[in-house]
Amino acid sequence: MHASKTERPPPLAVETAISTRDLQGTALGIVQLTKPAVTRLVMVTAVGGALVAPSPIEPLRLVVTLLGTAMVVGAANSLNMFLERDVDALMERTRQRPLPSGRVAPETALGLGVLSAVAGLAVLSFSVSPLTGFLAAIALLSYVLVYTPLKRVTPYALHVGAVPGAIPPLIGYASVTGRVDAQALSLFAVLFVWQLPHFIAISLFRRDEYARAGLRVHGAVRSVDATRRAIWVYSTLMILVGFVPLWVGLGSATYALLAAVAGVAFVAFALATRRRTAALWARGVFFATLPYLVLIYGGLVAAAW
Repeated sequence: MHASKTERPPPLAVETAISTRDLQGTALGIVQLTKPAVTRLVMVTAVGGALVAPSPIEPLRLVVTLLGTAMVVGAANSLNMFLERDVDALMERTRQRPLPSGRVAPETALGLGVLSAVAGLAVLSFSVSPLTGFLAAIALLSYVLVYTPLKRVTPYALHVGAVPGAIPPLIGYASVTGRVDAQALSLFAVLFVWQLPHFIAISLFRRDEYARAGLRVHGAVRSVDATRRAIWVYSTLMILVGFVPLWVGLGSATYALLAAVAGVAFVAFALATRRRTAALWARGVFFATLPYLVLIYGGLVAAAW
């Protein structure tokens, strides 16, 4: 009897398997450049703006609007990763992103961002309306050219970054009505203020990472107590702004009750967890802002329909 020998795959098969894995990794990395989770949230708020608008919705027009918006958002995220690839390599939560991990070349991210931006703005400007294209351009440029570099300079970069983050409902609303009015701006205000406690909370429970990366966010450059106070102030403002749509004719009595209940529930949760460590408390507040936004926007959509 002959001793059995372990069969080895031919070199070509090994090279092919490695090449396939590399291609899959690159493809996944390119998708991740667009930050799919962030893009999904943006799409939800854009749809919310369209559904709340006081005009009939053309389904095809809405689909085209969402396509163009998704392309611009993906472009903004890709360009943001390109500009922050050095910072991302220093942070635990971002060092596995496509660029710092080496799965995607910086030139690829830059090219994808530019091409997607041009295509998305063209779709919105020429297939929907010049107004939607203009709004998307403001969001793109302020996010990439102002907010992204400003994060290295001042914690108030967050207030600049909240502007492009709150524009998607305006795009959805304008795609239906052809204008931006007080009702549209109330949707903008809700989302703008919501982002402040939401992202300051992240900066608190990841303060060491941000400090190591040299980003001057609230949690990294302010004391824990000062950051806690900022979260409280902006959380209170967030709850108050939830009633602004009622003043401009959006919502209903049911929505008013929902906004009040959601606000009380948010405050109650934050108070109940205040004795935790700063990091655990901030993490809880961060996650609590998510259902709050869903309830507010969902209530406005329900009232409109």
